[in-house]
Amino acid sequence: MKKRPRTSLDQAVVDIGRREVGGLSARSFARRLAASEDLVLRLDVYNKLDGHRGCVNTVSFSGDGDIVISGSDDRHVKLWDWQTGKVKLSFHSGHHSNVFQAEIMPYTDDRSIVTCAADGEARHAQILEGGQAETMLLAKHQGRVHKLAIEPGSPHIVYTCAEDGLVQRLDLRSKTATELFTCQEVYRTHVGVVHLNAIAIDPRNPNLFVIGGSDEYARIYDIRNYKWNGSHNFGRSANYFSPSHLIGDAQVGITGLAFSDQSELLVSYNDEFIYLFTQEMGLGPDLLSASTKSVDSNSSEVTSPTTVNADDNVTPQVYKGHRNRETVKGVGFFGPKCEYVMSGSDCGRIFIWKKKGGQLIRVMAADKHVVNCIKPHPYTPALASSGIENDIKIWTPRAIERATLPTNVEELKPKARGWMNRILSSRDLLSQLHSLQRWAANVLEHGRETSSSSAARQELMELFCTLSANDDGSSYGCGDSSGPAL
Repeated sequence: MKKRPRTSLDQAVVDIGRREVGGLSARSFARRLAASEDLVLRLDVYNKLDGHRGCVNTVSFSGDGDIVISGSDDRHVKLWDWQTGKVKLSFHSGHHSNVFQAEIMPYTDDRSIVTCAADGEARHAQILEGGQAETMLLAKHQGRVHKLAIEPGSPHIVYTCAEDGLVQRLDLRSKTATELFTCQEVYRTHVGVVHLNAIAIDPRNPNLFVIGGSDEYARIYDIRNYKWNGSHNFGRSANYFSPSHLIGDAQVGITGLAFSDQSELLVSYNDEFIYLFTQEMGLGPDLLSASTKSVDSNSSEVTSPTTVNADDNVTPQVYKGHRNRETVKGVGFFGPKCEYVMSGSDCGRIFIWKKKGGQLIRVMAADKHVVNCIKPHPYTPALASSGIENDIKIWTPRAIERATLPTNVEELKPKARGWMNRILSSRDLLSQLHSLQRWAANVLEHGRETSSSSAARQELMELFCTLSANDDGSSYGCGDSSGPAL
């Protein structure tokens, strides 16, 4: 007789017995329980935090897990007691447009908050004893700032990236912003700026950060290579990551990045899938010299610098089923040891996969339109999600019955062209023009590559032609017509 496979609930009962007789420590028991698939299948809405007057573009938990912080198209930042649903503090961010990210700095008693927005600014809010918030400008970009990243364990250091391609390092102690570099495309014969959407820092090695945007490459940089006297060009990446079949594909870009606690790199592509890379899957620091052209004279397609062989187990794990087409969506891990991968979707649902093997195990309806943000609680099996609707949903494993996958989950069928390949407004055009001007001015100042000025002019002409070709008045947005909603 064939044995019935043991379920996660069965294993939980066994673990309780082992804990009682000393065979399993209390800490190990808690971590195993928090990673239980049974809990993931019982996630349900615990509370709805309703108070914003626009799309909620960012949501996350404080370090101790007691507070949820959110930011919205209404330009306000709110701190919530997520268990009661009450607002503990609400203040105007000081931004002039949609707030895209708001984070509480660690070890600051929830009184130091950093934000970034569609107005191209990064700001710092200090919560005073009386509950008032004082905000000040930290840094300015010439394009929307979708994401910022906090150095793990630091109450002072923040990184920002934006659609102008610029990466900056902010120090809250001195209130200064250091321009590190402007990200440039790899294979262009003249300079093309990569419009950045995402940035993340490796929790196991805070010297390493990764950026991604309007091309196929996730780029890792080591801040130790930066020379603070300004004598060194820091634009060289320490490593590149991309699925081999996307190299040379001008139609894709990156919307979300995340590091696991094991330094695995999760990359979410628009109009495509999500991929998990280990460090040995990197393409190396020098793509131009390592890459080769196809020997077929009828093809000019760029191939991968390394031979990817599925039998050698060096291909990235892929996660499918969601739709990432209309907005800049984040991606992340769930579980005490990052056992699961999660993402929002254009269909208004949350998707959760097993990290190992990529099996889709949970799909949850979370928004009438699009889910953009999902953040895990720091130590309990709970989630916060937000999207186009004006509320935030808190998810805990409270359902009596285990959920099953819906029958209408369709795998992504990419369109020929996504939003990332369009210029949607004059603001986007001016952002790209300014980033090119910045680069050209830097070239002239240092007296290098003087022939590049004509290439920059060519790039500007291409931008104008692209704008004319796409001048159909179409745009996405949620309170901001400058481009896709976050």
